[in-house]
Amino acid sequence: MDEQFVEWISPMPLVAILRGLTPDKASETGAVLIDAGFRVLEVPLNSPNPIETISILAAEFGQRALIGAGTVMTTDQVIQIADAGGKLIVSPHSDQNLITAAKARGLFSMPGVATPSEGFAALNAGADGLKLFPAESLSPPVVKAWRAVMDRRVGLFPVGGITPDTMDAYWEAGATGFGLGSALFKADYALSEIGAKADRFITKMRTLI
Repeated sequence: MDEQFVEWISPMPLVAILRGLTPDKASETGAVLIDAGFRVLEVPLNSPNPIETISILAAEFGQRALIGAGTVMTTDQVIQIADAGGKLIVSPHSDQNLITAAKARGLFSMPGVATPSEGFAALNAGADGLKLFPAESLSPPVVKAWRAVMDRRVGLFPVGGITPDTMDAYWEAGATGFGLGSALFKADYALSEIGAKADRFITKMRTLI
């Protein structure tokens, strides 16, 4: 992994996936998560006005957290995200063009992969970490098998259905961190609920690292 990427990820290797977050709630939601201990916030592009939300988060929290986008599908989107201040490109799939575009803009790249062949190809293209997606189909024994053939420095981040109760087995298998979706955030969650869920994930992660 890129040294700067490691600096962001290592202290708290959890990615908050904020699907559905709107610009008007960006500041308050970001504050709750970052105050809880999160250092990486991802706004999927199938959220309402995602570029505006990324811009707000980057301007307000860019010195304290790595802000980026998920569900990135095109190189034009990579450019938009970079212009908005985002620094992390996450996709549900692996596309060499997206990885190359991200790195050309000085951004971090975390493509989604589901097989070792996809994973190695993404790394060869310059990916900084691998999103293991969907984690529901990549069990801890599968992650353990991946880790056996991949350098320990390669970041493996299961995403999909991760809860505090499922993190232990993945961590023991060799996961580097986790992407957290609806178990952490939904657009209709109250701030107090988001904060409580964030605290549970942070507390659990601190027992592992």
